[in-house]
Amino acid sequence: MLQPVKYNPPAHNKLEILYIDDDLIALNKPSGLLSVPGRGEDKQDCLLSRLQLEYPQALVIHRLDMPTSGILLFALNLELQKRMSMLFEQKKIHKEYIAKVHGIPVQTTGTIDQPLITDWINRPKQKIDYNNGKPSQTKYRMVSSDNNNNSLILLQPITGRSHQLRVHMSSLGHAILGDDLYGTAQTRNASKRLLLHAQKISFIHPLTNHPITINCKVNFQ
Repeated sequence: MLQPVKYNPPAHNKLEILYIDDDLIALNKPSGLLSVPGRGEDKQDCLLSRLQLEYPQALVIHRLDMPTSGILLFALNLELQKRMSMLFEQKKIHKEYIAKVHGIPVQTTGTIDQPLITDWINRPKQKIDYNNGKPSQTKYRMVSSDNNNNSLILLQPITGRSHQLRVHMSSLGHAILGDDLYGTAQTRNASKRLLLHAQKISFIHPLTNHPITINCKVNFQ
């Protein structure tokens, strides 16, 4: 098992609310902040706990990895939480991420189909396992490249496995910059944070039946 990294969450100034109605709230989660409380007293500060200071009724709908930034949804009542969980199970929530990766893909668009399973010896890492892994698919498209041999990649997960986007990009030889689990020394040191951001989510609101699209752009420095 890998040694845990000391948790040093970013300071809490204010919530960045992207969308809110009577049942649902969407926030922009900063990189380095847990989505929900972790194990131990030192890991209780998270986006959920910060949200509950203002909305005590808030409930978890889904999660983002601690180093990933971007759109995170929370329910404001139990009924909405149940309905949204069903939409995730039915793959009716469409998510879009942006990542800055090392290298320029030979194929600028495609679908990565690599089954994933927990790497128990090296937890919390995940690994590709063709015998025991769960089906995992990610669509990708290169948006642009720069003079440093890095690329911006649009990622659309079809499944929602833990660390899926990070493992899949690494499997192509294009690790996400700043990834301390799946990158090389070069790519780990290329950024102080993981350059992965949840920038768009769309679905049909399960209580109002209205189409919802939430956007949250990022400018990777």
